[in-house]
Amino acid sequence: MDNSIRLLAENNEKKILSDRACLACNSKGRVNDEEECVIRTCFQRDRDRIIHSQSFRRLKHKTQVFLAPSGDHYRTRLTHTLEVSQIARTIARALELNEDLTEAIALGHDLGHTPFGHAGERALDKLTSTGFKHYEQSVRVVEKLEKNGKGLNLTDEVRNGILCHTKGQEAYTLEGQIIRIADKIAYINHDIDDAIRAEVMAEEDIPLSLRLQLGMTKSERINNMVLDVIKTSRTNDFIRMSDDFYTGFIDLHDFMFSAVYTNPVCKGEESKAVDMLEKIYYYYIKHIEKMPGEYINIAQTDGDERAVCDYIAGMSDTYALKIFNQLFVPMFWYD
Repeated sequence: MDNSIRLLAENNEKKILSDRACLACNSKGRVNDEEECVIRTCFQRDRDRIIHSQSFRRLKHKTQVFLAPSGDHYRTRLTHTLEVSQIARTIARALELNEDLTEAIALGHDLGHTPFGHAGERALDKLTSTGFKHYEQSVRVVEKLEKNGKGLNLTDEVRNGILCHTKGQEAYTLEGQIIRIADKIAYINHDIDDAIRAEVMAEEDIPLSLRLQLGMTKSERINNMVLDVIKTSRTNDFIRMSDDFYTGFIDLHDFMFSAVYTNPVCKGEESKAVDMLEKIYYYYIKHIEKMPGEYINIAQTDGDERAVCDYIAGMSDTYALKIFNQLFVPMFWYD
């Protein structure tokens, strides 16, 4: 088959997308050159590689906010990722930016997140001498850890968007900048929804002034925030909320910090999770040879701390519990 299908898609981007969009045909490319797909653009190919990766599948068993929830409807790191992707694609489409690039970054932005949410991230950051940031680990996953050390060989634009999705320098593409704001819109609203489901708070607990400004329900808030981003960013060389809406978001985040994120009901099990990861970490630092072979190889090239950190960060909540039980919980003998 010739490459006419991919070329048609690339030509359609030139016709349809804004001058501000990052076109697939103008990508900076991959670290390792490879033959182009005959059907998919480079960004569509990146999206597919992420979806089919092992680290993406593990997100279904990684905590978002609530540790080990008993209900089926609480968010996990995977459902969070899908919600970010949906919001980001909506914004990209409205601004005539590259939806494929936006989707690829969104789907990959949390691949390096630890088990047990940000509690796990803080634990590894404290344990390792080099520190730990999940967005840096997400890049490491796609560059070095996936496919038995080969990585996914993603385009530079996707890797940059993943790296810059939360803090520090902004992504150099507008599509990458969308992910930072879509991540905020997604988590603040689905965390409210989960907290209400857990009876930690009620919708009416949110200050009325914020509800009047941002929206009286989750769907209204998401819609209003997305519309504000589109309106504010349409004629600018950056992706932003308006000053008024962003101030409202910060106030809502401050409310959630006190009402939910530091609430003992939500965080009551965190100390146990942190203690568990610490024990696992110190065990493997002393017994590098007990890790799977690919991590032993990493220890030989990048050092013991890096290898143990990679192993633990890649664990799902359930796998971390399994490893802890194997290492530290006595097995009973039965007649």
